[in-house]
Formats: sequence, C-alpha cells, structure tokens
Amino acid sequence: MTTTYLATSAVAQRLGLAPATIRSYIKKGMMPEPDAILDDRGRMLRGWLPTTIDAWQASRPRPRRATPAQE
Repeated sequence: MTTTYLATSAVAQRLGLAPATIRSYIKKGMMPEPDAILDDRGRMLRGWLPTTIDAWQASRPRPRRATPAQE
C-alpha cells in the first residue's frame, strides 16, 4: 500500500489557509515535524500524513469570539 503525504500546498488547502501562511508557520517552527522529507536534487520537500495535520489542527488554540457584552 502506498502512503500519501501532504506537501505544503496540500496542507494549506486542507486547512483553508494560503500556502504562504504554511511556509511562514514552518519558518517560525509552528508546524509539526514532517513525517517525510524528500530530496529533490537538493531541494528538500516536506510531507505530512493527513492524520498528523488533523491532530495538529485539533490541538491548536482557538481564537476567542467576542461576546455581545465585549463588543
């Protein structure tokens, strides 16, 4: 069975974010460690399992919503 990994753009699509946001998260160390790294002629490509991304997303803090009294 083949294992499917999500590249940066696929992670962005899964999370509803821009690829640039995911690249920023990577640079800031905010993303989980990749499950795979591919060497494409010196260009290192990261890959995450869908379950890794889903678990990471579920563990992220959610922004607070303003209640009517706070508006």
